[in-house]
Amino acid sequence: MTALIHVSALHRYPVKGLSPELLDRAELETSGYFPGDRLYAIENGPSGFNPVAPRHQPKTKYLMLMRDEALARLRTRYDDSTATLTVEGAGKPLAFRLDTEAGRDGLAALMRRYLPESLRGEPRVLVAPPQYRFTDSPTGYVSLINRASVSAVEDYLGAPVDPLRFRGNLLVDGLAPFAELEMVGRVIEAPSGLRLKVTKRTVRCAATNVDPGSGVRDCDIPWTLDARLGHRDLGVYAEVIAGGALAVGDALRLVG
Repeated sequence: MTALIHVSALHRYPVKGLSPELLDRAELETSGYFPGDRLYAIENGPSGFNPVAPRHQPKTKYLMLMRDEALARLRTRYDDSTATLTVEGAGKPLAFRLDTEAGRDGLAALMRRYLPESLRGEPRVLVAPPQYRFTDSPTGYVSLINRASVSAVEDYLGAPVDPLRFRGNLLVDGLAPFAELEMVGRVIEAPSGLRLKVTKRTVRCAATNVDPGSGVRDCDIPWTLDARLGHRDLGVYAEVIAGGALAVGDALRLVG
């Protein structure tokens, strides 16, 4: 059995909890993460994260939208060549070199001023070591969002729902609503030879209640999913089992 799926958007989130960046194309490596995604996290007080022997930490250890919706009002962009994060929305635009201690300290100081009531201790910018990323799930290599599922949520709520609420890497068309949830264990193939194996469903949290444009907490998506479907799942995680390119407009095959 095969099905065609079309890639309608690609996003990465260089800093956990901060704004997305739209991509036209991405090169994914076998057993790797989505490129440029969740490279940094901002520790909300001591997290216990050890960069020498990294172990997955719950997202509650970091600044994130589930609790800190004001983060959505910041607009950020990251330059890979200089490791520079530019932040707008908290006064004049500021730029931080995140490959330097001074730059990381500067971003932490901005968070100290911007979110004083959210902090449980000193904020600190953490850098992901090789073969590790600050994803919500320990197996969160690549996240996929089905646009039809988002449209179903719009119908449930009777209001528009921005797919960016779900903070996925791939936004796809061509599936029935919530059909992605039945894809666990199956493989998605791209024209480049890229192969993604779907590993698990994504349980949605209160971060989806925050409008990514305004930073306003204006609905309850997890509760709505639970009331309508008996679960809080929307979207899936996938593992890269064969590397390759992925581009907006690609037609993907679901096989197996």
